[in-house]
Amino acid sequence: MLFSTNKVYEDKVLAVKKGDPLFLLNLDSDILYGIFKAKSDGRKNIVPEAWGGLYPYQVEVEKSGEIMTLENCKNILSKLNISWKKVLDENKTKLLISNIGKHDTFAWGELIPDVVEAKRKVKKVANKEYDFNEKPQLEATTLWDYPRQSYGATPKGNNKYAGVTPAFIIYNLVKRYTEPNDLVVDPMAGSGTTLDVCKEEGRRCIAYDIVPASPSVIPNDARKIPLSDESVDMVFIDSPYGDNIAYNTHEKNIGMISAETDEFYQELDKVMSESFRILKPGKVLGWLIGDQWVKKKFTPVGFNVYQGLSKYFETLDVICVARRSQTSNTGIWYNRALRFNFYLRGFKYLFIMRKPSSESIRQQKRVVTWSRYSRARKKA
Repeated sequence: MLFSTNKVYEDKVLAVKKGDPLFLLNLDSDILYGIFKAKSDGRKNIVPEAWGGLYPYQVEVEKSGEIMTLENCKNILSKLNISWKKVLDENKTKLLISNIGKHDTFAWGELIPDVVEAKRKVKKVANKEYDFNEKPQLEATTLWDYPRQSYGATPKGNNKYAGVTPAFIIYNLVKRYTEPNDLVVDPMAGSGTTLDVCKEEGRRCIAYDIVPASPSVIPNDARKIPLSDESVDMVFIDSPYGDNIAYNTHEKNIGMISAETDEFYQELDKVMSESFRILKPGKVLGWLIGDQWVKKKFTPVGFNVYQGLSKYFETLDVICVARRSQTSNTGIWYNRALRFNFYLRGFKYLFIMRKPSSESIRQQKRVVTWSRYSRARKKA
């Protein structure tokens, strides 16, 4: 009597409170089972060994009367305006409870008033409900594209701040690579996007910037982070890509150094070294960076930064993040790119790196068995 899932649904499980009604949907058979009742609050690792530890977000359950079923479930839920992917509000929960066990013998005409009323109540509070519940989906590919900078009811950072980080990126990293109450550090925090995401997701966060753009960000140079060795669970950095943005006039601002010079990468190397020092073994650093094209010269800033990171960290993956909110996203610049034979910057790199642990060092030598497919054409 244990419901279990993985990090994808962590938020939903941890929001479950003792006594909440629960249902179990078999996606293969399209049958819904219920009603169950939460015997505990949703927690992590109630039974750590269950399912080999693959599904650590759990809630103990008990039967709430006789277990009934609802067949052809997805079709019926659709007609009832209920999404099985979202937490149900009180009205939809009551609607589902009142109809489970009826199978396909619905008197749809009788149900119309209930459905209309449920839709009306949702519409009445639609904006509030949507903002409160909206969470980005975790990315499953290495191509990320976000139409806007923030999400949810509260702003994450200041979308007017030059070079502001898309909150979706930090959300994905925090959800994948940290746990509630873990410590996340952003040494170049700008307007505090990382702080805002971490606060909402129950992570501790320390944010620094050489010239903070938010009162919650601590003044500090990222080349000397005032934290103990191996004390941090994740580091995120959205560093300058060169001297293309006037972040501030501080004399030690790395963003005033050209990315065409060795000095730029030498100063970023100091930030990498400090990030390595404070990060716990086996934990993750995310570094967002873009390339440069200026005055007919291309500079592979991303490759150069990756080369520096590789001296300290193992590579988990490389993500391409589409660039949306840049001043060159205009018809004039598109026309210029075609006329003068150059390319506008269409993406940034997100390097996901890990500080080696003794375990990862032991596992460096491995053998991979491939499933190989012949290119030879089969005979008819």
